[in-house]
Formats: sequence, C-alpha cells, structure tokens
Amino acid sequence: MIPPEKSAAVTRGLNDTFGVTNVEEIRDLTERPGSNRAFRIVVGGSEYLLRINTRAGDMIRHFACMKAAADAGVAPRVLYTSAEDRISITDFVQAVFLPAAEALVRIPVTLRTLHALPPFPTTPFNTTCTFLLNQGPMLEGLLEKFRSSGTLPENDTKELLACYQQVAAVYSRLDSDPVPSHNDLFKPDNMLFDGKRLWLVDWEAAFQNDRYADLAAVANMIVTNESEETIYLQEYFGKPPDEYQRARFYLMRQIAHMFYAMAFLPLASTGAPIDHSARVPSYGDFQRRFWAGEVSLSDTDAKATYGRVHWEQLSHNMRQTRFHEALRMVSLGTERRSMMPV
Repeated sequence: MIPPEKSAAVTRGLNDTFGVTNVEEIRDLTERPGSNRAFRIVVGGSEYLLRINTRAGDMIRHFACMKAAADAGVAPRVLYTSAEDRISITDFVQAVFLPAAEALVRIPVTLRTLHALPPFPTTPFNTTCTFLLNQGPMLEGLLEKFRSSGTLPENDTKELLACYQQVAAVYSRLDSDPVPSHNDLFKPDNMLFDGKRLWLVDWEAAFQNDRYADLAAVANMIVTNESEETIYLQEYFGKPPDEYQRARFYLMRQIAHMFYAMAFLPLASTGAPIDHSARVPSYGDFQRRFWAGEVSLSDTDAKATYGRVHWEQLSHNMRQTRFHEALRMVSLGTERRSMMPV
C-alpha cells in the first residue's frame, strides 16, 4: 500500500516517532490519482495521519507553516516531518459534519488565531484570488487565456474583465495587510470538525496574504446574507465590523468570484465550448451542497458548473447598489489613509 520507493522513508518516520517499524492498521485515504498520498494508520491503539507529498512544492515552508498552526491549536498535532523525504505524521481527525450555522461562528475565530501568528515564509506562487491583484506576466497570461478561451459569451467575457479592472484599480491601491494565511479554504475538506474543535489541514499553499482572502473563500460557501455576514465578521474582529471592513470584505468576495470563474471555466472547457443554455443550480444551492460534501470538483462537468455559478453570482452582485457603495467606501478609505501624516 505504501509506495515502494517511500517504504524506507516511512519506516524511518515510524521508528523516529514511535520506536516501531510497522503499524497495526493502515487505510489508504488518497483522494484520486495525482493527489498527495494519505493514510490513516494505527500505532499503539491510536490513530494518526501519514502523509506523503508527491506534488512539487517547498516542504520546508509547508512544514514550518503547519507546525506553527499546530502549536497555535488550529492544526492537528505534528509528530514527525521530514522535508527531505516529504513525509509527515500528525494526529488523525475523525471528522463529522459542521453545519453552516455553526461554521459561521467557529471558522472566523479559528482564522483570527491563525492570522495573529508570526509571519509565515514567503512563496513565489499564489493560488488564491489575490493573484488577480499581482501585476505581471503570469497575471497577463491568465487574463489572456480567459479572454481567448471562449468559455463565456463575448459580451459576458467583456463584462467580467471590465468588472475586474474596476475592482482591481481600487483594491490594488490598498495596503495588503499581509497575515499568515492558509490560502486553500475554498475546499471544505480542508476544515475538519471533530465534534468539539475545528482543525485546518493541508498547508501546502500557506504563506503571507491579505487577511480577507481566507475570510472571503470561506464566506462564499457559508455566508448567505448580511445578517450572517455581521455574525461572521464580528466573530473574526471581536467586535462589530465597521463600514470600511464590510466594504473591503465584500470586494474580496467579488474578487474570489472573478478568480474562480476565470480559473475553472477554461479548465473545464478542455477546448470544447461550454453549453451556456444548460441550466445550472443557484449559487446558494450549489455552495450548500459543496459544503455538505455532496458535490466534488473532480470531474469536468462539476468544474464547469463551479465556474458558471461564480460568474452568475458576480454578474448579479455587480448590478447591486452595494457593489458600487463598496467601491466608493474602499476608495474613500484609501484616500483618507494616503492623507494621514507620517
């Protein structure tokens, strides 16, 4: 079950951690081909997670972020890591479903703890929505790929890109206020609830990022109205959010809609046009099912639907008064900060 080329490395890890070379039980939890290998193991009657990272990435940064989060109590306890062997052993979390109503309170408190940690190491890549705020050849490549993909009707493509330019022009002027961030929380299975505590797992993408990126990624799954938004942000900030915080949070949610539409629609098309006449579920219904684990992004149809519901939600939002008010509020906040004496 353990890949033969990793057998010696796993044996070293078991011996260093537990003083044994074999486990009592092992179960393969690997999600799909190409994923990092994950195994539930039992040693001394206790459950642990053995993870073998097969994807490229900086394991020193990955493990440093994971350990810092574990020490702060927001990630499972780390018993062993080897950056050279790309292996880790942590406590195993037997997850149960976390209702969205409870997640509204638990997740922002966990993020507040995470974001208060000492700075995480930097990284040359960014797989979060704030990628859209980083000018350069890679961003231009993404925009051109989306522009030429034909995955949306031409008028919709122009509208999305115009909206992007409008929001980016405002948000890019802000102090990014970077904090230690998980950066992969658009996936519900990276937040595990054991019935008592919430744990964040899979720290490959962790680095310093705008605090609103983590907040927006989760909120786009579980925050469905302004009342829930108030609860969510109050738990994060420890007090009722002010209008500037609400506006900045709202704009980051729109940036996330743009990013996932641009990223998933071309990925899903595989060179063939998407049938835009086909009905898709409402955004809220799709995200409710996604949060509940009823929808997976492992197949092309699901990716296409994921990209479309993000675009349709953005298309709706950008026609609302709040969208324009948020742009105005954040612009005013930027101007006032630039006028403050040094």
